[in-house]
Order: sequence, then structure tokens, then C-alpha cells
Amino acid sequence: MAGSRRLGSDFEDEAAELLIEKGFTIVTRRFKAKKGELDLVALEGDQLVFVEVKQRKAGYIPEESISRQKIERLYSAAREYLVKTDQPEREFRFDVVAIGFNETRHHRDVFRDHVDLGQPEEFDDDPSEDC
Repeated sequence: MAGSRRLGSDFEDEAAELLIEKGFTIVTRRFKAKKGELDLVALEGDQLVFVEVKQRKAGYIPEESISRQKIERLYSAAREYLVKTDQPEREFRFDVVAIGFNETRHHRDVFRDHVDLGQPEEFDDDPSEDC
């Protein structure tokens, strides 16, 4: 298990480097909450951004592994983070950095339409930036 954690940390480092190159400031890594974990917490200007990092081997699409349960855990962890940092009313968004076999994609504001925790949206080219 330690090896897979280290590999996950390597991918989070890669995602953090990408975001820093795009002008983000990394605030926190691997925030552990009661019901989930936030891979990265960042700022883009004044906008608070919770970043989920997904990686899959060749032949698999990282974004497809984000289930409704995962979204629920992310929202729960984000709410806990906001309370613990004394920012319960702060606006935020979720981004996803997907690391595939031969490309990395940054999807911005991915769960905006899922505040009611409905079905995860399909990822398309509109909200993403190929890296």
C-alpha cells in the first residue's frame, strides 16, 4: 500500500506543478476529512479551488472513475475544510486534473451543476484545457 500512496503522491506533485505553471497557488495537499480527502487545495487569484487528481493506466480514462459517491465525499471534505479554516461561507469550485497514459488534462469547475449531488457530468472539451 505504501507504494501506491507514493505513486499517488507523485501524481499529485505533477498536478500541483501544472497548476503552479498556470498561476495557481497551492494552499494544502492531501487534506484528510472524516468522510474523504482533498488531493489539492489551491487558489486561482481569490478563487478557492479543490482539485481532484485522477490517474489511470493506458486504455482507461481517468475522469470516468469519478462516481457520485466520490463527488459526495469531495463535497463533504470541502465543507469540513471550509469550517476548519473558518471560511464556511466562502465560494469555491472543483477542478480535476486527469493524468492519462500520454496526456494530462485540466478540467475547470467540473461539479458546478451537481450541487444537488446528481449524476456526475460527462467531461467534454468545453470546460477543460489540454495541457
